[in-house]
Amino acid sequence: MAKATARHILVDSEEVCLELKKEIEQGTDFANVAKDNSSCPSSAQGGDLGEFSPGMMVPEFDKVVFSAPLNTVQGPVKTQFGYHLLEVTSRED
Repeated sequence: MAKATARHILVDSEEVCLELKKEIEQGTDFANVAKDNSSCPSSAQGGDLGEFSPGMMVPEFDKVVFSAPLNTVQGPVKTQFGYHLLEVTSRED
């Protein structure tokens, strides 16, 4: 069974999501951006979602998490919760 670990940042708008992505790409630490900006309770852990398998998260998450390159910020990814930046930190197929 495939497994992955990832971290994310959840915000209300695509514009904010893009601004935060630019900050991270310019060298700001992902975990700090998550702590300061994410509306998800995982923000307290720097956006860390822990380990999960396909089907445990919303389909939009699974699509990115189980296909994107590791340690590269992906997004914005729109779900029913808002807009996410995702970073896959490990994956086993």
